[in-house]
Amino acid sequence: GILLAPKEKLDIPVLFMPDTMQMYKAVVVIHVMRQNGENWPYEDSAELNKDLKSSVTAAENGGIKSILWIYPLHGITEATQQKLFSAVVRCRARQRLERRVEVPLSGVVLGATAMPAARNSAMVNTSQTATVQEGVQVTNGFSATVKFLYELQYESNEIKSQLESLVGVHLVQTEQDTESGITVLIFNIVFTPSKPMRNKATLVVQSTTGGVWKFPMLFIAMEPEVDDVINIEAVGLNKESIVGFKLTSQTR
Repeated sequence: GILLAPKEKLDIPVLFMPDTMQMYKAVVVIHVMRQNGENWPYEDSAELNKDLKSSVTAAENGGIKSILWIYPLHGITEATQQKLFSAVVRCRARQRLERRVEVPLSGVVLGATAMPAARNSAMVNTSQTATVQEGVQVTNGFSATVKFLYELQYESNEIKSQLESLVGVHLVQTEQDTESGITVLIFNIVFTPSKPMRNKATLVVQSTTGGVWKFPMLFIAMEPEVDDVINIEAVGLNKESIVGFKLTSQTR
């Protein structure tokens, strides 16, 4: 065992080296007792509250014989992308762009035990707005069912307020190549900017087995096209020329 002085801290190093894209679970158990084998004095050991009873071992002759702490550990495997941006979505302001974006997921574990849905949703998005998509179309005659959670995450609330209502993301198809083991998710991205902008977002995908993939995306809205050309004919030098035109609002 490890000897600890009074009020000394115990550091427990944890090394996590996953080999597959899934969640790993473990438990750290710390069992403490006095070096001389004596009990800790505690007058009302029989009246320990419910929380303490699960952590301590009461001695028959009174006092506390040992203390037990249990810490569950969840290891979440996250894949890093080599590209600066997995996709650049670009169009002019006041236009609508719709395009397909393919994102490859390496190391997807098929047939593994899925995590509980409630816990999985909370891990991807604490606001409970992540989208769930089920189903994998697998090539070469092999089939399985995998659920994925996906959402767009933003660098700040300011960027979220500017971009969230202008971008739509929907998973339309999922395919897996059994030879390479890579699952490809095909998303339909809709971008409808109302003014010029340049903002970043991250498409976060998580499988029910616990693997997490992040794909940085860049949304660019360029200057809108010219609505019309106004020609003003001169009536002479040092004389004013006036032209009239009507403006109509598309929102009223």
